[in-house]
Amino acid sequence: MSGRIVIVGYQPKPGKENELDALTRRHYGLLKDAGLVTDRIPIIMKAKNGTIIEVFEWKSKAAIEQAHTHPVVLKLWEEYAAVCDYVPVGGLEEISNLFSEFSPFE
Repeated sequence: MSGRIVIVGYQPKPGKENELDALTRRHYGLLKDAGLVTDRIPIIMKAKNGTIIEVFEWKSKAAIEQAHTHPVVLKLWEEYAAVCDYVPVGGLEEISNLFSEFSPFE
């Protein structure tokens, strides 16, 4: 089975930027510990409007499906829902540029 690389946008809710940053720092490690993602290190960046963009690799389509019932992942998604909204990265201003430029996530 081949991995599945995904790009996701997390737009922080007002006043929740620091909490979203902290959660994003834990995200990959939790998925890795659960055996759902590959060893490929994620790329994480920020758009001008504060949206965090993360590019990471699930182990497989089956791993994505497994995430939907995994207790650690379900708790993680609850935490994300409290601090951000998922947004399509295609709506970010930077995406319309030929070379889409973002700030590194620190």
